[in-house]
Amino acid sequence: MKIAIVGCGALGSYYGAKLCRSGADVTFLLRGDYDVVRKNGLQIHSPEGDFHVHPRAANSPGVIGPVDLVVIGLKTTANDQFPALIPPLLDSGTAVLTLQNGLGNEECLARFIPPDHILGGLCFVCLNRIQPGVIHHIDHGRVVIGEYRRKAGDRTQAMAELFRRAAIPCELTDDLARAHWEKLTWNIPFNGLGVASCAGWTAVHSGSVTSGRPPSPCLTTDRLLAHPAWHDLVRELIGEVVRAARALGHALEDDIAETQIQRTLTMGAYKPSTLIDFERGQELELEALFLEPLRQARSAGVSTPRLENLTRILEKLKP
Repeated sequence: MKIAIVGCGALGSYYGAKLCRSGADVTFLLRGDYDVVRKNGLQIHSPEGDFHVHPRAANSPGVIGPVDLVVIGLKTTANDQFPALIPPLLDSGTAVLTLQNGLGNEECLARFIPPDHILGGLCFVCLNRIQPGVIHHIDHGRVVIGEYRRKAGDRTQAMAELFRRAAIPCELTDDLARAHWEKLTWNIPFNGLGVASCAGWTAVHSGSVTSGRPPSPCLTTDRLLAHPAWHDLVRELIGEVVRAARALGHALEDDIAETQIQRTLTMGAYKPSTLIDFERGQELELEALFLEPLRQARSAGVSTPRLENLTRILEKLKP
C-alpha cells in the first residue's frame, strides 16, 4: 500500500513516522520542513521510546502521484488547499482519511471527491512539533476511524490493522459523526479556554472582551483544571456539547466529562494546538472547532451560552 501524508505538522508527522517505522511505503508531502526532513529524516521523542525514520519527502503532490491511501493532517484553516493538494494523489480506488479536528472536513472533501472514497478519524493524542523534523509525543495516541456517512466495512478494518501494525492503537466506529462530537467534548473546552484564558476570568465568564491580544498569560491544561472556577467552566462547556450532540441524535455517554478530565490530568502542563497557534500569531481553527458546532447546536434548538461566549471571545482575540 502506497501512503501519502498531507499535512506534516505534529500530528501528520507522528502518525506518518510510526507507519514508516512499521515498513509501510510512506511519502511525506512537505513545505517548510522539506529540506530538513529530506536531509535528516524525522525524530520522534516519546515516553514510549524515541525513534528516527527517514521517509520519502516530496514538495508537491504531482511528484508523489496516485497512492492507495491519503492521510490528511492539515490544519482545518488550510482546507481551501484541498482541490490543489488531493486530486494528483487519487486513483480509482484511493481512500482519503482525514484526521483533522472539528466538523465539516469530510463534507469539504466531498465537494470534489466521491463520498465513498472518504473516511474520517479522531486522534486522541498529546504532542507538539518542537522544531523542523522533531516531534515531541507527550501522552496518549489512540485513533478512531470510520467511513463518511457509512458503517465501517472491510476497507476500514484493513486500515485499522495497518495502524495497529504500526503500534498505533486504533478503533473503528460505525458512527463517525458521533465520534466527532465526542472529540469536541475535549477540543472545545481545552483548545478554546487555553486561548480565551489570557483575556482573564471576568471576560471569559461574561463573554465581553476588547479586540486585540491581551497581556495575561494563557493557561495550560493543568492550570485550567487546578483552578475551581476554570474547572467548573470546563465541565459546563462539555455539558453544552453533550446536550447539542444528543439533540442531533448522537448519544454521548453520561460520564464523558469525567473521562475527558481524567485523560487530561495525565498530560501535565500541556498547550493544545489552538493555544500554540495563537501564541505564534497563526490563524485559529475557529470554523471547524467552534463556529460550526455552534451553528449545529442552534439548528437543534439547544442553548449554549458558554460556547457562545467562548466563540465571541476567540473571534475577538484571533490574530
